[in-house]
Amino acid sequence: MSPHPAGWIARPRSWRVLTVLVAVGAGGLFITTGLNAHGLDLRAASVTDLASVVRQEKQRTDDLQAQVAEVNREVTRLGKRINDPAVEELQARVNALKGPAGLLPVAGPGVTVVLDDAPASEIDKVVNEGGPVTRDMLVVHQQDIQAVANALWRGGAEAMTINGQRIIATTGIKCVGNTVILHGVPYSPPYRLSAVGDQAGMQASLSGDPYVEAYLTFVDRFDLGYDVRDEASLQLAGYQGSIELRYAHPLH
Repeated sequence: MSPHPAGWIARPRSWRVLTVLVAVGAGGLFITTGLNAHGLDLRAASVTDLASVVRQEKQRTDDLQAQVAEVNREVTRLGKRINDPAVEELQARVNALKGPAGLLPVAGPGVTVVLDDAPASEIDKVVNEGGPVTRDMLVVHQQDIQAVANALWRGGAEAMTINGQRIIATTGIKCVGNTVILHGVPYSPPYRLSAVGDQAGMQASLSGDPYVEAYLTFVDRFDLGYDVRDEASLQLAGYQGSIELRYAHPLH
């Protein structure tokens, strides 16, 4: 008598092996997706939330910069333990250059300038009209920030921050979409530039700068954000990121 019920059809064992392989492959895909995501949701619905992505990346960069600052402090502590005249001389030279390099905090009177995109209602109006003015013209770009920063430097700024980030000689202001990248950290508008220095000189420099004047035409016409005010006392943090220069190498 057959041990199987009536109608039972023998199936090869290969389908069982195939089932195991499919399960293993699916698990590998899940693991690969998790590693590629780096903690971010890869679904289209969340990727379109640019503000959330910017916040996540900014927090991650802030954490890394805090680690860099701690390592630099540890290097400084260890360096001071070396009782060698040559080392002490070099350390004295390094300390003397920290201020001009922007590595030390600065306090004093100054000027703050805030730049912001046009209101959403104004942008929608321009888009609906379909004229020569486009949405891209109603947002703050890197050249607008650079124009204000350059005017402040020419007017006598001694130290400057943009959204709290200290500006040093190697700082690059990069525009990526509707965000600005400073030292690898993405920022969304409004952009706040604070400078310690001669208030009258910086105000005069802003008023006479042709690039700032060009920006002000859009401020008057389309209500882009532009606010300038004197500050009785500003506290600007020192730069705490890496100061190592990175540059391209020719291919051989």
